[in-house]
Amino acid sequence: MGYLALKVSKPRTAPSFRPKDLDLFFTSVSATTVSSMSTVEMEVFSNTQLVIITILMLLGGEVFNSMLGLQVMRFKLTKNCGSRSGTKNIEDSVNTDSVSLHSPNDLNHIELGLGNEHLKYNSIKYLSYVVLCYLLLVHIGGSTLISIYIIHVPSAREILSNKGLQIQTFSVFTTVSTLSSCGFIPTNENMMVFVKNSGMLLLLIAQVLLGNTLYPPCLRFLIWVLEKVTMREEFGYLSKNYRQLGYDYLLSGLHSLWLVAIAFGFILVQFILFSTLEWNAESMNGLNSYQKLVGSLFEVVNSRHIGESVVDLSNISPAILVVFILMM
Repeated sequence: MGYLALKVSKPRTAPSFRPKDLDLFFTSVSATTVSSMSTVEMEVFSNTQLVIITILMLLGGEVFNSMLGLQVMRFKLTKNCGSRSGTKNIEDSVNTDSVSLHSPNDLNHIELGLGNEHLKYNSIKYLSYVVLCYLLLVHIGGSTLISIYIIHVPSAREILSNKGLQIQTFSVFTTVSTLSSCGFIPTNENMMVFVKNSGMLLLLIAQVLLGNTLYPPCLRFLIWVLEKVTMREEFGYLSKNYRQLGYDYLLSGLHSLWLVAIAFGFILVQFILFSTLEWNAESMNGLNSYQKLVGSLFEVVNSRHIGESVVDLSNISPAILVVFILMM
C-alpha cells in the first residue's frame, strides 16, 4: 500500500527525475520497518509523499504497535469473559437440575475469578488509554514545539525555505521519525544542516529518549501519578501485576530506575569520549562551545537509538566509530 501510494503521487523532481519502482518499494519497506535506509535523496519526495512516509513510520513504530497489541489482549479477555459468563447463572442451574456443588465456596470462587478477569480487562483498557494519550501528547507536543522553534528562529526557517520544505510537514515528519526510532529526515544531509540550531537538537534529544529507552519509565511514572490522583483500583492492579499482563514495556519501579540510570550512564560515557576526541576535530569546525556541547550530546544519544546525525561520520575518528558500534 505504501509503495502504491508513493507510486501514484508525483515526486518534487518530476518530470526531470522519477524514482524507480524498486526504489519506491524499498523506501516503503524501510519506513514501515523504521530502518531509515534509503536509495534516493529525501528531497526528491514531494510534500504528499513525505506525508505518506510519515504515516508508514507511525504504523511501524514500536510503541504504536504495542498499543495494537493491547487491543488484541482486550479482545481475548472479552472472549474469555464471554465464554464464562454463563457461570453467573449457576444457582439457577443448581435449582433447576438439582446439581449440588462440591463445596459451599465454589460459587464464591467462580465469582472471584470472574471479578479478577473483569479487573484485568479494565486494567488493560486503561493501560491502552494511557499509551494512546502518551503517543498523542509526545507527537502533538513534539511537532508543535519544533514548528514554534522554526518559526521564531530565522536560520532554521531559511534552511527549510531554501529546500522548499513546509514547516508543518517537516515538524510532523521529523517528530514521528524520531519517536518511532526510524531516523528519516526530509533533508538530504539529515540533521547536519541544523548543527548550529541547538534548540531544535535539544527538542529532538528529548524525543529520542521519550520514544525509546525512557518510554517504560515514563509509562510507569504516568501510571503511578494516575493511581495517586484517581485512586482507581485498575491503576493499582497495573502497578502490582505488571508481569501477569504481558505488556513488555510495563516494568517494576526498581527496573525502571535501573533502566534510566543505565541509559544515562551509557550516554555520559559516550559524551565524555566523544567530546575528548572530537572537540577540536574537523567535524566540529565553525561551532562555538555551546553548539559543540549540544551537537556532541545529540550525536551520542542518537548512536544508541535513532541514527540521526549532525556530523559526517566519515570524518569521525576510528576510536569513536568503535564506541558507536559497541553502543549500537
